[in-house]
Amino acid sequence: MDNMETRRNAIVQLINENGTVHFSQIKEAFPDVSEMTLRTDLKALDEKKRILRIHGGAKSVQTIINSDDFLHQRTGRSIAQKQLIAEKALTLLQTDSTIYLDSGSTATMLARLIPDQPNLIYTTGLSCATELAKLSKPTVMLPGGKLNRYSQSVFGFSAIRELERVNFDQVFLGVTGYHALSGFSCGIDEEAVLKQTAIRQSAQVIVLMDSSKLETKRSFRICGLSDIDVIVSDGQLPQDFLAECQRCGVTVL
Repeated sequence: MDNMETRRNAIVQLINENGTVHFSQIKEAFPDVSEMTLRTDLKALDEKKRILRIHGGAKSVQTIINSDDFLHQRTGRSIAQKQLIAEKALTLLQTDSTIYLDSGSTATMLARLIPDQPNLIYTTGLSCATELAKLSKPTVMLPGGKLNRYSQSVFGFSAIRELERVNFDQVFLGVTGYHALSGFSCGIDEEAVLKQTAIRQSAQVIVLMDSSKLETKRSFRICGLSDIDVIVSDGQLPQDFLAECQRCGVTVL
């Protein structure tokens, strides 16, 4: 095993032991290695999915897999807030329309509430498709792509190409976080591109987001506040954020 591989394995071990580390901690642990080399190491490890680079440092993939990325665990948290968001979002749903329904636990709750009415529904969420399969009138489309086994969704180049062919009336979008400096974000680059594609193809962009997602920044930017039309939330968004939504012409439900 060469020095580079040994060092990178040690970096992964350091990050796994701490869950999340700042870049300064990595530099302290490897004082004889240049900052440029360490940043190259982090980039390579991130590309191999051994760690997740975040702003100012890195996070353990084990931590992510054991918590946030398992759909069934996310579904068990904030159930009342997600149910409220799903019920509010349902009031926006147009009949005889073409919609994109994103993946995620809140989107799955919305899929469970959708009535048996004519719609063309594209979804990347396997759990959403399972709920929609109970209906007879909507036509449900699953874009092809790579499987994210933790979030039970598909993403990647094939899914993006398929969405580029469709003109959506509405997009119901899930996000991992929102920060005033970086906008809406998520943790996987190709998922961010897929969401951006859905946004470009839609007449109305609706974000499903509970208040806990505020001031949360993930690695990959999806869009800014001014790029969306409606935020459906849990009624607990702070006044300064609501004022910014009003300034950008975003309706909040």
